[in-house]
Amino acid sequence: MNIVILLGAPGSGKGTVAAALASADERLKHVSSGDLLRGAVAKGTPAGVEAKAFMERGQLVPDALIARMIKDVVAETEGDVTMLLDGFPRNLAQAGILEEMGAPVRSVVLIDVPDEIIQDRIAGRRTCPKCKAGYHVKNLPPKVEGVCDRCGAALEIRKDDNPETVKDRLAVYHADTEPLVEFYRSKGLLRVVDGTTGVENVAAAFLKAM
Repeated sequence: MNIVILLGAPGSGKGTVAAALASADERLKHVSSGDLLRGAVAKGTPAGVEAKAFMERGQLVPDALIARMIKDVVAETEGDVTMLLDGFPRNLAQAGILEEMGAPVRSVVLIDVPDEIIQDRIAGRRTCPKCKAGYHVKNLPPKVEGVCDRCGAALEIRKDDNPETVKDRLAVYHADTEPLVEFYRSKGLLRVVDGTTGVENVAAAFLKAM
C-alpha cells in the first residue's frame, strides 16, 4: 500500500477526479477525510460523537481526531493498493502527523484552479446525501436532473457551498493548506496538474503525475 495526496482548493475537483479514478481501477482507493468524518458522525461511532461535539459548537475538529480516522483506514488497507488521500493533510501540523504514522507517500498532486473558476464551480455542485456521490449541473450532471445516478436519491446543495461560505473556505485554504505546496515541493514529491481542462483530461493528467 502507498499513498498519493491530493492538494487543491475546495471546488478544485479533487474528490470528483479521485472518485472517478477509483471506480475505474480497483487498485486505487479514494479516501476523503470529509466523508470519513460525516460517516462517523452519522453512525455515532466514538470518534464521530467526539467530532460532532466540536462541530455543533462551530469549532474545527482537532487534527488528532481526524488523524485517528485516517490512521484506522491506513491500518486496514493492505496489498497492491494506492490510497488517494483527499482532504488530509490540510495543514502542516497534519502533514507532520501523517509522517509520524510512517505512511508511505509516493507523490503529492496539486490540482490547480483559480479562485474565480472555483466560485463558479461550487455554485453548481450537487451531492447525494445517501451514497455521497458528487455532481455538477454543468460539468458533471446526473442522467436525470436532481437525481443520483447510483442510488436514485434526491441531490442536495451542501450548506458549505453557499457563496459567502465558499469565500471563507478559500481564505482558510490559502492561509492553512497552501503552505503544504512548498512543504512537499521541498521534498521532491509535488506534481502540479491544470484543473481547468475538464474531468477526463484532469484525471488523465493526474494518473500521469502520480
